[in-house]
Amino acid sequence: MKIFSPQTRPANWFVLFIILLALGGLLRLRNVNDPPLDFHSTRQLRDLLVARDIYYSRLPSATTEQRELASSFAGSVGKYEPPVIESLVAYTYFLTGGENIASARVWETLFWLVAGVALFDLMRRAVSPWAAVIGLVYYLFLPFSVQASRSFQPDPLMTAAFVLGVYFLYRWSEATDGDTKKETWKWALLAGSFLGFAVFVKIVIAFFAGSAAIALVLFTLKKDFWRSKQVWAMALLMILPALFFYVLQNHGRSTEYFFSWSVSLFKLIASINFYARWLSFIGNLFGLTIIFLSILGVFLATPRLRWLLISLWIGYVLYGLTLPFQMFSHTYYHIQLIPIIALGLAAALSPLIESAAVQSAVGRAGFVSVFVVAIVSMIGFQSFISRSVLDAEKIRQEPLFWEQLGKAIPADVDVIGLTQDYGFRLMVYSWRKIKLWPYVTELAEVRNGKEDFANSFDKLTSRSDYFLVTDFGQLDKQPSLKKILDTYPIAMQGEGYVLYDLRK
Repeated sequence: MKIFSPQTRPANWFVLFIILLALGGLLRLRNVNDPPLDFHSTRQLRDLLVARDIYYSRLPSATTEQRELASSFAGSVGKYEPPVIESLVAYTYFLTGGENIASARVWETLFWLVAGVALFDLMRRAVSPWAAVIGLVYYLFLPFSVQASRSFQPDPLMTAAFVLGVYFLYRWSEATDGDTKKETWKWALLAGSFLGFAVFVKIVIAFFAGSAAIALVLFTLKKDFWRSKQVWAMALLMILPALFFYVLQNHGRSTEYFFSWSVSLFKLIASINFYARWLSFIGNLFGLTIIFLSILGVFLATPRLRWLLISLWIGYVLYGLTLPFQMFSHTYYHIQLIPIIALGLAAALSPLIESAAVQSAVGRAGFVSVFVVAIVSMIGFQSFISRSVLDAEKIRQEPLFWEQLGKAIPADVDVIGLTQDYGFRLMVYSWRKIKLWPYVTELAEVRNGKEDFANSFDKLTSRSDYFLVTDFGQLDKQPSLKKILDTYPIAMQGEGYVLYDLRK
């Protein structure tokens, strides 16, 4: 009954592997048509606006007004990455008959599942297949994984491409031990292509991709790495696409992002509070026990896997120090950790599972029973939490609210407002764009200190006819603004909004 032996026949775990993939996919496609307001709505709405611009620019039946509005909306959201996933979704609209969030969620889910296949095979090559099953369960059913991997933004695609690239990189390292030169070239080109594509989709993954490539190249070829044409081919494939877009084609935006999100916030890393918040933040996402168990797996892994895991954690630390504010404010900036933790977790549990193979029949039977109960409980509990999170969001009426609000606001007037998601909800659901009143946020305080924007009220509203408030939480944070607005008549009011007339 040695089902936990590394020599276990694939038939013993392959069925479970397929079931896990199917359940992971179904869980992510639950409520597939719900508005993308359940997870970092600002980022998802931003990508919807970019996809809309691409779609309407190529839609024969679109009017000039629609094209101009769509272009205007997309131009106001910032362009920091190439619109890869947005383009894919936009062209899918032609097949589905128009705009819909389901297209994005189906694509993102598919990418995540394909990467799961590669991750499982990588784990299976380095640890017990049953430890790999546990790693896959974590990768697929962690509530944060379910939410993040189905969201409409570049990060799920970036992470999926990264996992595939690391998988092919690992296969390349293995192949140098005995396969033909042709085989190693195949893995080298695949590794370089997928890692390069991941960096192209979103450049922040470069910390992880670069660290992994350096570690496995040095582990495999030692000091003679520079003699390998395959290494140079991988390097070019990894660097050139991102270099062309982020440095040559989009230099201004890239520089702006670096100084805005890195240089101006470096002062955070000098504070002990920063590291405490960072650790607490990822602890809530992944579980501190699981994180440290995964890190322990580094020391129990085989040499090749050990150096890969060490490099990935080094990449994560460098990444966090470069983008310090996001480490305790943006959950999706940690999506790359999901496969890394799963890989380390599998390495940590593999010795325990393998030791069960040499126990007595009674011991093995007891271990199998506990193992099965643990797997079922993990899947059931994590699925329930994920489903509850998705179902708990009362967001299905939001599009109708914003659509009606857009119609209620008088046409051909200038409006400034304090509204959610930088006005993206109005743009997406009502095709209306307004000028934004500044938010009071922790990020703004870190950069500029506390600022009372009400002192600039006359300047900021000089050309505006109305002041719209839908984000009352932000209004409460600006009592001086609230006091000023109370001096103006209310032109219109309803559940969830107030429109002040600034002309009187």
